[in-house]
Amino acid sequence: MTLLLVGDVGGTKTLLRLVEMPTGETSTVASQQKNIYEGFYPSQEYSDLVPMVRDFFRNATEELGETPTPTKACFAIAGPVVGNTSVLTNLAWSLTTERLEKELDIPHVKLINDFAAVGYGLLSLTPKDILTLQPGRPQTAAPIAVIGAGTGLGQGFLIRLLDNYHVYATEGGHADFAPRTDIEFELLQYFHHQYHLDRVSVERVVSGQGITAIYQFLCDRLQKLDQGRLQASGQGNFDFKSMSRHLSAAEISRAAIEKSNPICSQAMQLFVEAYGAEAGNLALKLLPYGGLYLAGGIAAKILPLIKNEDRFLNAFKQKGRMSPLLERIPVHIVLTPQIGLQGAAVCASWL
Repeated sequence: MTLLLVGDVGGTKTLLRLVEMPTGETSTVASQQKNIYEGFYPSQEYSDLVPMVRDFFRNATEELGETPTPTKACFAIAGPVVGNTSVLTNLAWSLTTERLEKELDIPHVKLINDFAAVGYGLLSLTPKDILTLQPGRPQTAAPIAVIGAGTGLGQGFLIRLLDNYHVYATEGGHADFAPRTDIEFELLQYFHHQYHLDRVSVERVVSGQGITAIYQFLCDRLQKLDQGRLQASGQGNFDFKSMSRHLSAAEISRAAIEKSNPICSQAMQLFVEAYGAEAGNLALKLLPYGGLYLAGGIAAKILPLIKNEDRFLNAFKQKGRMSPLLERIPVHIVLTPQIGLQGAAVCASWL
């Protein structure tokens, strides 16, 4: 067995894990990953990744009764990775694989973008780890796309070359938000004026921060509607005066699922449609007949809003003359919450 060290390094917290994989094993299936020990650490309390990993090794030694000696490591970084270097966006850390190999005494270390880790994680999924929204017509050798709304909006893709996949992260979440309906055009103008933005990225809308911003937009919009228009819209019996304008994304989505607040329901409808439209944009650029996967922290938490209504898939496929192409693309939701760590283990095993 080969002992691997994998990590999901974020600006707020970092999760480290020791994983055993069969030596020489080329399979990527998650069941072949045996988790030995893991720990959470507040990233801001450390000056660098090295002292954090050393604390992790000390804690693991106390728990396991022996000092772990991993031969390979892969760290998924919430920020750009250029070559073998990463300067983290929200931490004063500058990491290089050469320094980590030397200071941690690990022969092989790899740094990858956190969404690239999600891409590798797709290779470890089993049928129970996904929910299929659209079976499509899968093609084994075709590209695979992944999009994930969470704190931000990650996008990436996988290309099959010979017997292996190559994984690529992108910054597609920072492309321009493209409104499609009258209310989405209102939302775009709201972002321009409310936040003094010259341009609005799709991540501003399709993300956790996007959910709260959409909700606040609708609250502000309602204040301009008279009671007669509220009655006509079917919302006249709801007590908007007692409604808080400042709700978290989790509170908004929960109220929408419970159907306890019509503004939360409308906010999530806008969010789901914008999510579907952007997933469709990514699909047009890649034609991922190998499958398009929704990862990130949000999709699995709002399953009733995505799978029980046609809003997501309708927006996904609403591409004019190209709509028939999108009907052929398999669309899946990733259910496993730690796909990034699984992917880091896959990447480490390939070193």
